[in-house]
Amino acid sequence: MTQLSTLNKYFWKYRWLFILGILFVVLTNYFRILSPQLTGYVVNTVIHSIKSGTPESIQVYNDAHSNYDLMVRKVIDQFNSQPFKNKIFFTGIILLVIAIISGLFMFLMRQTIIVMSRHIEYDQKNEIFKHYQKLDTAFYKTHSTGDLMNRIAEDVSRVRMYTGPAIMYFINLAAVIGFSIYFMLRSDVKLTLVALCPLPILALAIYFVNTIINKKSEKIQSLLSDLTTNAQESYSGIRVIKSFVQEKAMLGFFDRNSESYRSNALSLAKTEAIYFPSMALLIGLSTLITIMVGGLDVANGVPGATVGKIAEFVMYIQLLTFPVSAIGWTASMTQRAVASQKRINEFLHTEPAIQNDNQPVHISLDGNISFVHVDFTYPHTGIHAIKDFSLQINKGEKIAIVGKTGSGKSTIAQLMLRMYDIQEGLIAYDGVPINKIDLENLRSRISYVPQDVFLFSDSISNNIRFGKNEASTEQVFNAARQASIFEEINRFPDAFETMVGERGVTLSGGQKQRISIARALVREPAVVIFDDCLSAVDGKTEQEILTSLNSYLEGRTAVIITHRIFSLIQFDKIVVMNEGKIVEMGTHSELLAKNGLYKSMYQRQQEQEKKPGKS
Repeated sequence: MTQLSTLNKYFWKYRWLFILGILFVVLTNYFRILSPQLTGYVVNTVIHSIKSGTPESIQVYNDAHSNYDLMVRKVIDQFNSQPFKNKIFFTGIILLVIAIISGLFMFLMRQTIIVMSRHIEYDQKNEIFKHYQKLDTAFYKTHSTGDLMNRIAEDVSRVRMYTGPAIMYFINLAAVIGFSIYFMLRSDVKLTLVALCPLPILALAIYFVNTIINKKSEKIQSLLSDLTTNAQESYSGIRVIKSFVQEKAMLGFFDRNSESYRSNALSLAKTEAIYFPSMALLIGLSTLITIMVGGLDVANGVPGATVGKIAEFVMYIQLLTFPVSAIGWTASMTQRAVASQKRINEFLHTEPAIQNDNQPVHISLDGNISFVHVDFTYPHTGIHAIKDFSLQINKGEKIAIVGKTGSGKSTIAQLMLRMYDIQEGLIAYDGVPINKIDLENLRSRISYVPQDVFLFSDSISNNIRFGKNEASTEQVFNAARQASIFEEINRFPDAFETMVGERGVTLSGGQKQRISIARALVREPAVVIFDDCLSAVDGKTEQEILTSLNSYLEGRTAVIITHRIFSLIQFDKIVVMNEGKIVEMGTHSELLAKNGLYKSMYQRQQEQEKKPGKS
């Protein structure tokens, strides 16, 4: 239950709804508890009218209703002098009014507690989503998307069942039991003990079954996360699955995960299926024993025993039936909520590795960038990606970082955006260490085109405008022109309002890359980072983009990471990397004169471009 203590802040936030809900629960059950007493009075009245009015019978009759609630006694006193038929009629009207009032308060009870649970669900989902966005890149490389989705959807839904129905039924149970036992004891201690004797057995059964339910619920939630992950990966990679004709294999994999989930869910359902009828059996036994003992007392002339009292106690037991049988359901919902909240807390209590300094610095970011003896090892793999990397980039310079696959080029881009923290050395912007700069301030002043293009399931214009929310239509168009994608977009039936589908699935690889470039260009930042962003475009389009970029990058600091060598851009420095180290550095002509790795890469590229059919 300690896991659920994290929800206390929400209960406090919506405390007035909660307090009103408790009040309405109490009032609902207060008016419901009046019905057995009035019914007992009616039964006794009928019996009394049939019998001859002896002093003994009158005494029994008076004793029977002297222990009733004050409101019931006032109603009885009001109609006591009325003729028999009037008593029955007016008492029936009162019972109807009581039922209506009780129903009204029950409506208000649900409109407060259940509404409160929906507010909590809304707040909790927002809290989780907000926390997800704070978590660092390393976290997302070690946790599946399906599991993240399951925790914010299925787990939050199960927690809502605790903050709403479970709490409502628990308070309802406490109110019903409190009122019922109080008036039952006032009426007849012996019959009360007889009626409630199955409760210890009930309590033991609840404790035993809930332990089983808790373990099974945790297992089911874990399996559901695996199933969701499996499905999500299959949907995202459907083209790969189809191209390799792996539909049957993936279906078999999903079927095994689904079967595991089904068998565990059925096991839990069987446990609950045995549990709830058992509760009904115990309650039925309680009713039978009460009628038997009460009937024997009336037959034997036990003082205070009346047929009305038996009817009253039977109604008390019926009132207790749903709340008592709901103990197991409420306990089950609570245990599932504990298991789900535990899973939610695992992520909510995960501190992001990348955090702002206690007193973060806000800078205008002119574009001076320093790398001093930087060393970096990926925390989740242990790969030593960057080794003793030192580089000075001055404002307005255009820097190319080239190298083979796996040489550490893309890692430099990640470090410049502070997606990871370095283990040794220093990265500084305008002389301020990167870990001292406010994260939002830093990233808002850098445009980044990632190697792995990601487009949202939205219109093309909104995907470009994602780089700058307040960008005008003309700015969006200009960015598209600079990325050499404007004409192609206008040829679509809906032009810039064309929906691109999930991850841009309706577009070609080159189109997605150029929209991604336009998204970066529309921001018009001081620093631009291009991470191998022209790999999916043809030679002609590449030349168009590079020609546009030449004028766009004028006065801006640009870092272009690539495995190709661009001759159309005059770079101030070209950094050649290999195995995480800088092996060569200089201008294009200086590096060619060294006859090193750069010249070898350049010659190989020239040979490939001269091959027949190569544009």
